[in-house]
Amino acid sequence: MSDAPERRIAFVRAAVCTAYGGPEVVCLQEVERPAPGDDELLVRVVASTVNRTDSGVRSASPAIVRLMFGLRRPRRQILGSDFAGSVEAVGAAVRDFVPGDRVFGFDDGRFGGHGEYLTIPASVAVAIIPDGVTEAQAAASVEGAHYALSNIDRAGVGAGDRVLVYGASGAIGSAAAQLLVARGAEVTAVVATRHVELARDLGVADVVDYTVDDFTAIGRTYDLVFDAVGKTSFGECKALVRESGTFMATELGPRLENLWLPVTTRFRGSRRVVFAFPTHARRHVQTVRDALATATFTPVIDRTYSLEEIVDAYRYVDTGEKTGNVVLTVSD
Repeated sequence: MSDAPERRIAFVRAAVCTAYGGPEVVCLQEVERPAPGDDELLVRVVASTVNRTDSGVRSASPAIVRLMFGLRRPRRQILGSDFAGSVEAVGAAVRDFVPGDRVFGFDDGRFGGHGEYLTIPASVAVAIIPDGVTEAQAAASVEGAHYALSNIDRAGVGAGDRVLVYGASGAIGSAAAQLLVARGAEVTAVVATRHVELARDLGVADVVDYTVDDFTAIGRTYDLVFDAVGKTSFGECKALVRESGTFMATELGPRLENLWLPVTTRFRGSRRVVFAFPTHARRHVQTVRDALATATFTPVIDRTYSLEEIVDAYRYVDTGEKTGNVVLTVSD
């Protein structure tokens, strides 16, 4: 018999997605607590979100999700791309974090935020939570801002530029509006009636209620027209884009037009369509940390659910009616 001590396996709770489908494919299970590699942090997750990325992977919508995350079933069964919590342990090669640090971050490759513990490389999209910011706020600050910054940076927006944000009440749109204002851009927010006051609180220069007015006929043009919810098209918004201006959207668009229009508009006319694939997550998390610390960005939180209520959280997110972010409380 071996004299080596028997390894004790610790089990923790997680919301597990074993198949593609509706919210009901997610259930709470006990899973083995992960252990950090040499370059990784073990994070005890306090808060996460249920967002469009999580819903898209869970439901395999669009179909390209299956090519990225598994043809028959999701390879990553514990979703949750956003997380905030505290460092429980660090690998031998980690130098920038210590146990007890409050951290937040984003991982849309390995996920893991919908479990009580996750591991993440210390060199990727993870940062210290600023003083005065709760774990719920930190978790809600990442995905929307990451996608917003991917588009803002790609468009090269700076001080004095005029930007229209369609869907400024969502996670991406509300982050984009605040981050653009902080850069000195002049922002017009397009929202529904119930979100007009919220949009004004974001610090924008103007608000258009699309349920009352035709936002495409407001008679102004913009350096950037950014559809933060993917519900319009370049054809609808073309009149809003100034000469040499840019149209961007977060979704692929009807007939996948936001993939091929960047090619055709490059050679035809002066108004361009640009599609930004999300990159630079690590840099964006650091940008978000600075914005949270200086109060130039505050995430919008719509509802909060417990881990036990994750199916209800998914049902709500799937309605497409959420305002800002849906927070998931994972542990105390």
